[in-house]
This record gives sequence, C-alpha cells and structure tokens, in this order.
Amino acid sequence: MSIVQEEQRLDERLLSLDAYRGLIMVTLAFGGFGLAETAQRHLTLTPGSSFWETVRYQFNHTQWVGCSYWDLIQPSFMFMVGVSMAYSYTKRSSLGHSYARMLSHAITRSVLLVALSILFMSNRSDRTSWTFINVLGQIGLGYTFLFLLWRRSLRAQAICAAVILVGTWCAFVLYPSSGLDTTVGAPELGVTSDWAQENLASVRASWHKNANVGHAVDRWFLNLFPREKPFVFNQGGYQTLNFIPSIATMLFGLMIGELLRSPRSTKYKLGALLIAGVVGLLVGQVIGWTGVCPLVKRIWTPSWALYSTGWCCMILAGLFLVLDVLRCRFWAFPLVVVGMNSIAIYSMGMLLKGWTRRTLTTHLGKDFFQLAGEAWVPTVQAISVGSCFWLVCYWMYRRNIFLRL
Repeated sequence: MSIVQEEQRLDERLLSLDAYRGLIMVTLAFGGFGLAETAQRHLTLTPGSSFWETVRYQFNHTQWVGCSYWDLIQPSFMFMVGVSMAYSYTKRSSLGHSYARMLSHAITRSVLLVALSILFMSNRSDRTSWTFINVLGQIGLGYTFLFLLWRRSLRAQAICAAVILVGTWCAFVLYPSSGLDTTVGAPELGVTSDWAQENLASVRASWHKNANVGHAVDRWFLNLFPREKPFVFNQGGYQTLNFIPSIATMLFGLMIGELLRSPRSTKYKLGALLIAGVVGLLVGQVIGWTGVCPLVKRIWTPSWALYSTGWCCMILAGLFLVLDVLRCRFWAFPLVVVGMNSIAIYSMGMLLKGWTRRTLTTHLGKDFFQLAGEAWVPTVQAISVGSCFWLVCYWMYRRNIFLRL
C-alpha cells in the first residue's frame, strides 16, 4: 500500500475514534504496561512514595467508590460502541441494506459477543464459565436494544437514557435489603469486616457490595446454568444487570456519534463534546457527593454512567481536536493500527498472554525481563508481550485484514 493510499483510507474515517479505541486496547492488551505491579514493587522499596501510590491507584480498579484510569476502560469500550453504531449502520443503510437485515445483523452480533465473552471467561477453566460480566458480554446483552434506538430523535434517545438511569436507581433503592453490617462484614459474601469498614461505611445500604438487587438477580439467574457448585457471589461485586445502565452509556455514545456525523461545523462539534463532558463529570460527581447515588463502577450506578461518560467525552474531544481538527496525526499511527483491529488484539490479549510470555522466555532467556532491574520486570514483560500483539495487528493492517463481527 502506498503512502497516498494509506492517507486516503485514514481520511475516510473518524481518526479520533480509531485512536481512542487504540488507546484503550493498547492499555488493556499491554496489561496496563505492568505499572500496577511495578508500582507495588517500588512501594516495597520506598514506602510512602506519592508518585508510586498514584500510579498504583490509576492502574488498578478502585475497591468500590471512586474512579481511576483503569476503571475507565470498560465505559470507554461501551461509549465507543455507540459512537461507532452511528457510522456503521448509516453506511449499511446507504448500501441498500433493509432495516430487517440490519436488525438481524445486530441480533447476530449480540449473540456472538456474548458467546465470545463466555469463551474468554472460560479460558482458564475446565468447564464452561457461565458469567456475563466481561465487557463483550455486557455489550452483547445491550447491543440489540441500542440498535432499536438508532435513528430515533435526540429527544427520544435522551428520554430513554433518563428512564434507564432513573429506573436503575429505583430498582436499587426500592429493593428490600438492609445491606451489610459494616462492623462485621459478610465473609459468606466475600466481604471482610476490614474491607467493609474501609469502603462501605459511608455508602447507603442499597449500594453495598453483594447485598443489592443486582446480586439478588444473579443468585437466581446464574444458577439456572449448569455449574460445578451453586453461584453465591462474585468476588469483585460485579453483576449481570450492569448491562442495563450500560445501555445508557452506549446510548450517550450513539448521540455523540450522530453529532460527529452531522454536517455541523467542527467548532460546534468540539464545543458540544466539551460541554457534554463537563456536564457529565459535574452531574455525576454531585450526585455521588450528595450520597443519593455513589460512583461505583463495579455495579454501574447511574452516577457512574454519567461521570464516566463525561470522561469519555473529554478524551474523545481532545483526540478530535488534535487529529480531526488540527490534523496533527503522525504520532497516532500506532494507536490507529490497533484501533482498526480491536477484536483481534483483544482476543490475543485474552487468550495468548501466557503463551507469548513463555515463548519469549524460551527464546530470549529467563533473565530477559530483568533488563531494567527486578522492580521493572512487570513493565518490561507487559510491554514485550503487548508489542508482539501490536506487530500482528500491524501485519494485518498492511494487508487490509480486519476482524469484524
């Protein structure tokens, strides 16, 4: 492929979306660059370092209330699904696809995403792991519903998002549960007393870990599937019903996608993105501060849906400004390569990390990952493995091979 052909191909796309997708996929496939474990090793050597404490926090999921960079990976996935839908089905429609055909495609994609999720979650098990909390599973459960809202008016989509979020809030608040006793915890539900006192003391009972309406539904729903032993709780507090408020996150992305696809000026689009980002951050944070609804990614609270969408809009706005408005693009190519083959690198990251790490050790020596010192082993290892996946994506990119569902 010539340079001219490559530039023409990129001009046909919303490059900021490809770069955003690439940023998230690189972060995930590269295992957060091993920075969480590297930070932990440095804190063992130099306890109390504010720099390494910050790094450790940002590259781990928050325990319950709060938000880190690592927490923004899943909402970014879901937000970008909505943005992409605005473009992909409009293109299909322009090619003459009927609504029935496109609906059939959406349903098929939903089923395939859920199936892939189960496959990946069962990778380290000797039997099928019937769980639906993986990001692909969550997207799959909500994707057809999102499609049914495509081509609806902005007003109708906004009303649907509000109904989803308010309905979710009501389901949690009205569910008859007294929550957990934070002084003793609930070891039978995976919640120790120390953890409960540290993370749930200021959280209303409706939003307690493994003692809410979502957990109750999973105690019924997940036990409908064949299991080695009955499902009792999820160690991280994640739940299948997260896909419902997640539809709102994808719907916000769909609204943004329609905005970016519209004939409005780039100045208007950028301003709208920034305003949407600020509003999402402020409203989500205020709702969390008041105690009405805490910011909890693990159960996708309505305030989290708004707050995380605010960050997604801000990230996309920054990339849109640099890549699509100012057209400063040279630096983004490594991200675009991955962003245009996200399914491929995600699959490699889920299935081949261990094999790739062992293969590198076999051929480069067991001390290869210690090149930068013992404390940096996790980072060197993560970057080495992730770089192998990136090279595969680059090879596919150069040959116009793109995996899509």
